Amino acid sequence: MSTDITSSRFRAPMHGARNPGSTPGVTTPGSFALAPDVGGPLMFASPDTPGMPAPSSKTAWDFLPDGWTVERNTRSADSRAQCPVPSAVVSFTSARGEALRVTYPRGFTPITQLESARLGIITPEMRRVAQREPHFAALFPNSPELGADAVRDEVAAGRMVIPANTNHLKHNLDPMCIGRASKTKVNANMGASPVSSGTDEEVEKLRWAEKWGADTVMDLSTGGNLDECRDAILRASTVPIGTVPIYSMIIGRKLEDLTFDIVAETLHHQARQGVDYFTIHAGVRKAHLKHVRNRLIGIVSRGGSLLAKWMLVHNQENLMYTHWDDICDILRQYDVTFSIGDGLRPGGLADATDDAQLAELETLGELTERAWRRGVQVMIEGPGHVPFDQIEYNAKIQRTLCHGAPFYVLGPLVTDMFPGYDHITSCIGATSMAYHGAAMLCSVTPKEHLGLPKKDDV
Repeated sequence: MSTDITSSRFRAPMHGARNPGSTPGVTTPGSFALAPDVGGPLMFASPDTPGMPAPSSKTAWDFLPDGWTVERNTRSADSRAQCPVPSAVVSFTSARGEALRVTYPRGFTPITQLESARLGIITPEMRRVAQREPHFAALFPNSPELGADAVRDEVAAGRMVIPANTNHLKHNLDPMCIGRASKTKVNANMGASPVSSGTDEEVEKLRWAEKWGADTVMDLSTGGNLDECRDAILRASTVPIGTVPIYSMIIGRKLEDLTFDIVAETLHHQARQGVDYFTIHAGVRKAHLKHVRNRLIGIVSRGGSLLAKWMLVHNQENLMYTHWDDICDILRQYDVTFSIGDGLRPGGLADATDDAQLAELETLGELTERAWRRGVQVMIEGPGHVPFDQIEYNAKIQRTLCHGAPFYVLGPLVTDMFPGYDHITSCIGATSMAYHGAAMLCSVTPKEHLGLPKKDDV
């Protein structure tokens, strides 16, 4: 006997502004679940699996520079703070109506987006981000202008970065953001090698990557005229450009001869050119190397392996870690964002989430706190090769240890056995990692593990 069914017991899923993820006080896809009373109205749409590490109760507000304080829920505040005046106190109201009173050293002038956000200032870059991320305004249907306030609040909390070197802004950079409250972003890697490509081809790759939607591009060149290539890319690029400066530091010299003077000179030079974010593997410490001996594959990060060798040759601590505060001060001068590298990321599933990776991640949390204290924006790099069932744990433990700083991951690949098709295996891992809160994904080409990608691979 058949029955005519004219309607279902189940309702269609909600989309767009009707989705609870788009309403204040509930969720927004792309960000993380927050502990009670932590953060603002932007929360993650998927619940934590029982047993996952809890969100950190701290944000960048808990790691202010010396001489700074913040008082919350003060009686009155101006919701549109202006540039600092001789007074050492500024008051403003967050997007969700919380009054803040910030005390800071007299005569201080903000340089970075983080410093401006801490003073309640909404920069032109924040306004542009709000335009490009319209869901922020949708959170406040009666006051859409508060979308820019929400962007500022996320930057101030350290949950969002706006990689915008003050020198790159003089060219064609269109400001964007990376954070859990924003759309998940995608980075594309490119770069010339000693045996392949050159400046013209790399600029063509850049334009190709931009055409197909890359939100940022990393120039990982290791050969050719690195300066000329980097400068051409920065002048042509409308998206933020990242580099791994140690690649340039060792050109024409032995790794053993690397000193902090060389490190500082290279960072200043690339920052003056306009690089928006640096990958620096300061979390690989001498004490961590003992954990690598038990690995199946060892260290697969080029930057991590270079610094591991430097430590073994000199029997000293990683000079990037030792001079971290000095490096922070250099980046602050140009508002370069940290992409703190995971030099001990796993190179295969057998090494995933092991003692080496977790020990380094603990250090990345420490480095995040120290960078925030010096006013520098931070995002954290993540693995690599991760079994599917460990992806959520990797995302949530980073959220805990690094206090919600944006997570930028390579893939991750969920199998080691598909060379030539890693763009597919990485999509599986990337989808899950983004669902669990990754703020930016690094694209993986079919040439991963096999060769150097050409334009069509990108």
